[in-house]
Amino acid sequence: MSQDGAHGGRYTGRSLAGGRYQLRDLLGEGGMASVHLAYDATLDRQVAVKTLHTELGREQSFRERFRREAQAVAKLTHTNIVSVFDTGEDVLDGSAMPYIVMEYIEGRPLGSVLDEDVARLGAMPTDKALKITADVLAALEISHEMGLVHRDIKPGNVMMTKRNVVKVMDFGIARAMQSGVTSMTQTGMVVGTPQYLSPEQALGRGVDARSDLYSVGIMLFQLVTGRLPFEADSPLAIAYAHVQEEPVAPSSINRSLPPAVDALVARALKKNPNERFPTAEAMRDECLRVAQSFQAAAPSIVPGAQTAAGSGVGSAVFPPVGTGTPAPGPGSVQHPYTPNPYGQPTPAPAYGYPQQAGYQTPAPAAYSPQQASSTPPPYNLTPQNSTLSAGSNGGGGGNKNKPVIIGAIVVALLAIGGLIAAVSLNGGDKEPGGKPSESAVAGHKGPDLTKKIDPVECTEPDEGQDPEKIRVPNFRYKNLDSVKQCLQDAGWHYSKRDRDENTYGKDTVMEQYPEPGAEVREDELNLTLEVSTGNPPQ
Repeated sequence: MSQDGAHGGRYTGRSLAGGRYQLRDLLGEGGMASVHLAYDATLDRQVAVKTLHTELGREQSFRERFRREAQAVAKLTHTNIVSVFDTGEDVLDGSAMPYIVMEYIEGRPLGSVLDEDVARLGAMPTDKALKITADVLAALEISHEMGLVHRDIKPGNVMMTKRNVVKVMDFGIARAMQSGVTSMTQTGMVVGTPQYLSPEQALGRGVDARSDLYSVGIMLFQLVTGRLPFEADSPLAIAYAHVQEEPVAPSSINRSLPPAVDALVARALKKNPNERFPTAEAMRDECLRVAQSFQAAAPSIVPGAQTAAGSGVGSAVFPPVGTGTPAPGPGSVQHPYTPNPYGQPTPAPAYGYPQQAGYQTPAPAAYSPQQASSTPPPYNLTPQNSTLSAGSNGGGGGNKNKPVIIGAIVVALLAIGGLIAAVSLNGGDKEPGGKPSESAVAGHKGPDLTKKIDPVECTEPDEGQDPEKIRVPNFRYKNLDSVKQCLQDAGWHYSKRDRDENTYGKDTVMEQYPEPGAEVREDELNLTLEVSTGNPPQ
C-alpha cells in the first residue's frame, strides 16, 4: 500500500456518493487504480469499487472520457461480462477521484486456475482451455457489436467464479486511457500488457476488434502450453517479437494437442489482422468445433521445449506521437505488492480486479499509444526481420524491465512497418485513373444484409426526458439499406461519409452523429452516418 496515500489504500473505511458506497477491504491496487470491496447501502449488497488515482482525477478531459466509457460499458449485459453498476466522481482529500462500481466476483483470476493445472498436469487440459476461451470470445462478441474494443485481454482480466463461470472485466478502461490525456504520458500510465499486445498495438497503431482476437490467441497458447509464445527481458524486446517473430506451434510444447489447435492458434496470431478470424463469433465457433472434434487427453509437455525469444535489445519506451520527449520508462511507476486472501504476495495488476493465489501477470510496459483510430492500417506484408543491432541487456529470461531507453530502435520499428505498408499499398490492380477496383482490393468484405434495423425504431422513437424531444435510434452496425428505409419511413434526412473498414463489411453503419440516445427535436433531426466501404483501412 502506498505510504503517501496516492494509491487509494488509505481510503478504506471511507465512503463515496454521499455515503452510499462504504469502502471496506482493499482487494488490490496498481499504478492506475485501487479496487475495494464495498457495501452498497442503498441496495444492501456487496460491490467492488475501483477508484482511479489522484493524478488522473486532475484531468477534466480524462474524467469526461472515463465517464462516457463507463456509461458505454454499463450497457454490456452478458453472463461472461463483469457488470458495471454505477460511475461517478467524488472529492477525497481535496482532489477529484473518478470511480466505477462493479459486480463483486467471488472467485479468482484465470491465471490462478492455470497455475494449479500447470502444477498438476504441466498445462491446462485442452478441452477446458477451449471452453474458457470460447466464453471469453462470447463476451467480446457482445462488446465488439457495440464498438467497444477491450485492448487488454489477459488472464489477469478474466475471472473464474466459484461455479467456474468466466467473467471478463475492465472493458473500456484502456480506451479511456487512450484519449490523449496529458497526465497519462506525464506519469507513465499503462495501456496494455506487452506479452499480450497485438502487432498493431506494439507499433502504436489504432486497433479494432481483431486486435482483441490476437490477445485471445496469446492467452489460448498460454493455457494449452503453460507458457507464453514470446518471452524476453524487456517490454520492447517482447513488442519486437510480436511484430517480427513467428510463434512456435503449441504442439511442439504439448504433444497431446491435435493439429486443429495449432491451426486455430496460428490463425489468431497472424501479424496481418486481415488474416485472423474476422469476428469473435467466428473464432468462438472454431473453438467449440475443435473442442468437439478430438478425444481429450492429459497434457504431455516436452521437457526443455523452447518458445520464440525476444530480440534482447533491451527495454525502451514508446514515444507518443507529435512529441520529441519519450514517456517515462518502466521504472517511473511503482507497482506495490499487496497481500491476497491466500496469504501470498502478488503483484497488483496495472488496472483490473485483484489478482490472487500467487498468479503473477507479466509487468506492464510504460506504453504511451499513438493517437487511436477505430481500425489499424492494413498489414499487406508481414514486416521482415530487421538487421538492427543494439546494446543488449542479455537474451531472454526473466522479465527484468530494466529502464534503458533506446528510442532509435522504436523509431526504426515504426519506420519499417510504415515503409512496408506504403510500398504494398502502391501495387495491385487499378481502375482507369489509378483507383483500385473494389474487386481487386485485398481483404474487401461485402455487405452483411442480415444486420437490419426495425423501421419501428424510426416511426415510433423513444421519447426523451424532454417530452418535446425524441431519443436518436441506434443505427450502428446495421446495413445501410435498412437504415435508409427506416429514415425514409420517418421522413428524416442524412448525409454519408465513407470509412475504410473490412471487419463488419461494406455498407455497415460504423458511426452516427448525433449519437444513439441523444435527445433532439424530431423535426430538426439531420443525421451524419459513417459507412464502411468494405475495404481495408488505408
